[in-house]
Amino acid sequence: MDLFPAIDIRNGRVVRLAQGEATRQTVYGTDPAAVAEEFADQGAAWIHVVDLDRAFGQGDNETSLRRVLERVRGRVRVQAGGGFRSLDRIRWGVETGVDRVVIGTAAAMDHGFLATVVAEIPPARLAVGVDARGGRVAVRGWTETSTLTTADLASRAMAASISTLVYTDVARDGMLEGPDIGGALALQRDGARVIASGGVSSLDDLRSIAAAGLAGAVVGRALYEGRFDLAQALEAAGSSQHPA
Repeated sequence: MDLFPAIDIRNGRVVRLAQGEATRQTVYGTDPAAVAEEFADQGAAWIHVVDLDRAFGQGDNETSLRRVLERVRGRVRVQAGGGFRSLDRIRWGVETGVDRVVIGTAAAMDHGFLATVVAEIPPARLAVGVDARGGRVAVRGWTETSTLTTADLASRAMAASISTLVYTDVARDGMLEGPDIGGALALQRDGARVIASGGVSSLDDLRSIAAAGLAGAVVGRALYEGRFDLAQALEAAGSSQHPA
């Protein structure tokens, strides 16, 4: 199982939000690239980066993302999301060095969008973010809830040959209440690889995600608050570590 330490960027700082709410923010650092390098030094194979300002439609952290990519290039693969809502923007991400771009709102709101994207970008460079609120898909930085079900979005991704899904239970994100393994497993069909995100609070949570056969786990607040370190998390997840 792959482990993805998370770097959420807002106004150039490393933050975590509770349930994705902009008013419930905790700042954990002022240099996202330095945090990325620290994760690389500790053996991370992947890093999950989210541009929250782009997700909220309130600017961007393009400079910060570039610096992260430059700092860890050749050492760690980067999965990035937040505001990738056009083919031009996705193309920019891939050309800049993002290893896997996570598409959320555009995939949910435009039925034909994914087919347009995969006509140019290899599906292996893409993932679909399935952000769940009561079984429906949350969009636009989780500020709105669409009528689309999580199952329908997963099917849409698979129809476009995008097999990697990043599943987040919005209610659990940043709350340290445990991941929604059942919700993630419900989407893992027809060859989908589901990465569970939101709620991881302990090494046992990571072991449970791995035991369930899920493809990966995103970990944020629990790492930043010292509930365990990255080496312990990698061991619990059974992830391959890169040499420090």
